[in-house]
Amino acid sequence: MRELEGKVAIVTGAGRGLGRVEAIALARMGARVVINEIGRPEAREAAESAREEILAFGGEAMTVYGDCADWNDSEQLFKAAIDAWGDVNIVVNNAGFCRDKMIFTMTEEEFDTVVRVHLKGHFVNMRHAAAYWRERAKTTGGQVYGRLISTSSEAFLYGSVGQPNYAAAKAGIVAMTMGAAQALIKYGVTANVIMPRARTDMTMQGGTAVLFQKPESGFDQFDPEHVGPFVGYLASSRAARISGYVFVVWGNQVTVVDGPRLGQVFENDGRWSVEQLDAALGPHFEALRPVMDGFAIIPGASAPAGIASYVAG
Repeated sequence: MRELEGKVAIVTGAGRGLGRVEAIALARMGARVVINEIGRPEAREAAESAREEILAFGGEAMTVYGDCADWNDSEQLFKAAIDAWGDVNIVVNNAGFCRDKMIFTMTEEEFDTVVRVHLKGHFVNMRHAAAYWRERAKTTGGQVYGRLISTSSEAFLYGSVGQPNYAAAKAGIVAMTMGAAQALIKYGVTANVIMPRARTDMTMQGGTAVLFQKPESGFDQFDPEHVGPFVGYLASSRAARISGYVFVVWGNQVTVVDGPRLGQVFENDGRWSVEQLDAALGPHFEALRPVMDGFAIIPGASAPAGIASYVAG
């Protein structure tokens, strides 16, 4: 099915892991794919391998090297795609890495570098894509074909212990993508977030490795190949009415994530005092057992499996 014939896709961090799977999936659907990677030798080798794999089945691909979070490198990435193929239609922000520490031992540099690559890396590419599509729409007087696909993680939902940098960046990615969806829908552009659970270099490090081991037999639920078709779907014309959503994607499951909702409301006649707040809220929270579900403490519950150690994306 070559539903993306003639479309141009940029995928960051596309040499290995999920980015590679996504780039190949888009190419199999007919898209011309720009594989973006950092310029280190091992990353270049992986990116060239991904390009050769695409070329081998008759697809079109090129490699562009640079820092995904650098403003100028991002500009050059878009320029290379447009110079070569005349357009950009799909942007998949995938690149990232982890430097895990507890909140009381993390250094400023460990926080800054992870937030920079994940959050700023999404921003600079989203910004250049958005500006390009807006200008195209104004020039043509109509809508354009634009698809933004961001990569977050359930770490942002559960505030994963030991990843204050990563979880914060992933939360920011969701908020930024939701804003982009509202700003760009009038131009025909969709923006959505995926939160993949997959076996990658990132998830096979540290405490998460035991969760993502490949089974000896049966269905391999954490195979990153399961994520490719969903990215292809969001990039296709079939998903033109889907924008501003967050999805957990893994194995044979796709889960639509509900946004934050208001819970129980407490009201007072006039301004609250500390004593009145305690009288109203105290019994409510006293009835709850100290088990975290990510945002609240809920009665009679047990923590979700792997909440302290599981990280997706």
